Amino acid sequence: MFIFSKLREVVWGKPAATKAERKLLVKLDLVILSFCCLMYWVNYLDRMNLNNAYVTGMKEDLNFQGNQLNIANTVFYGGYVLGQIPNNLALQKLPPRIYFPACMVAWGLLTLGTGFTHHPWQIMVIRFFQAIFEASTFVGCQYILGSWYKPDELGKRTAIFTSSGLAGTMFSGFMQGGIHQSLDGVRGLPGWRWLFILDFCITIPVAIFGFLAFPDTPTSTTAWWLSEEERKLAIERLPEVEKQRGVLGWNLISRVLRTWHWLGFILLWIFASNTEMYSSNAIMNLWLSSTKNYTVSQVNYIPTGVAGVGIITTLILGWYSDFTKRAWHVSVFLACTAILSGAIMLRPPSTGAKFFALFLNGAQYASQTVIFAWANGATGDDDAKRGIILGAMNTFSIAVYMFWSILFYSTTQGPDWKEGSIAMICMGLALIITTIGVRYMEKRDRQRVEVQGGVQANGTDEVKAPIDADSQRH
Repeated sequence: MFIFSKLREVVWGKPAATKAERKLLVKLDLVILSFCCLMYWVNYLDRMNLNNAYVTGMKEDLNFQGNQLNIANTVFYGGYVLGQIPNNLALQKLPPRIYFPACMVAWGLLTLGTGFTHHPWQIMVIRFFQAIFEASTFVGCQYILGSWYKPDELGKRTAIFTSSGLAGTMFSGFMQGGIHQSLDGVRGLPGWRWLFILDFCITIPVAIFGFLAFPDTPTSTTAWWLSEEERKLAIERLPEVEKQRGVLGWNLISRVLRTWHWLGFILLWIFASNTEMYSSNAIMNLWLSSTKNYTVSQVNYIPTGVAGVGIITTLILGWYSDFTKRAWHVSVFLACTAILSGAIMLRPPSTGAKFFALFLNGAQYASQTVIFAWANGATGDDDAKRGIILGAMNTFSIAVYMFWSILFYSTTQGPDWKEGSIAMICMGLALIITTIGVRYMEKRDRQRVEVQGGVQANGTDEVKAPIDADSQRH
């Protein structure tokens, strides 16, 4: 039993101190974590289906030309950028139990509408509004997970959460391959249109689950499955928050901008997220399709391995980050894998090497887990500030993504994407430098708090630790 308990501690962390807290954690995982995972799974399923549909008949049926797929994706991320911070601000005032399901229903209806379009411009319009609603999911769930879980519980659960999005990517490929074989032509509709219809049918039940069970935040929950004692415990067990949820006002601007967290984590996520470019731009799908050596099913099935690599590395690196309390190790490691995949793609010695580089790039998805958990822990003493910074991280990274993908990962630059390979190497180098900078600032703050704590303990002065020194709880 000792061996199993130690193994459990290594893999999942130390068990909670009391039976009541252990029971509460099980409940939180069963409802909050499961809903966030399902929501993000559906989010990615509805998002990635466009790339799968494009290589499975949509391109020809709607007469896509030149860079129109890239433009459609850029328009999507334009809406995504606009929705990031407003969605997290909305969660400061609106019940997440209502807000999340409402956004799901809205983007589900827009996904359904995509299945009945006849021109690329119609898809662009739909994708813009779909993105505004989908923008609630990633940073919103990161905010909610950070509201319910302790910093040392967050990395593993964030890893599971982000892996669910990759599972949506995998499932979309498998689903489109299966639909092409079984539903293509049914009721006069090509297989790619059925993909959007079925995605809608999957989205709505998840939204209903959220409406019925999601518990909002610890300070506002009225969830039927939590007792009064458990609601109190959910608040008491978390680190102290100086600024509670909903504390906005004009001083929020100074609370955000006067600390290094704003610029540091935004730059960190810009560079990290843009090392995912081979994967997020479906480069393998486009390359396989261009060779004419693979069937439609293979073009959909083979790239699912990229998401598979992403899931495995996300879970492993998320565990490592929690276990060692050294998120910066993971960030440096992922910078190195980005540089390696970019270098191989720049001059691939063989087809096998190109496959290796594209599969290896799936590891970059792990940065979603580690960097957002890092930011959650470092800004935990101010709830609204934490929500703003999490939203801003994704806002600015996607703003860069919008033009970066067209400049360096356009469909017309295939099948080699030389410019993209150089850009990948540059992003990896920038990620290493920024990681070192953020780590330095975090270490400096920790040392400052320790010094001030020592002064207080000696009774020689009364000094309050600065708000931006909360990274000690990371």
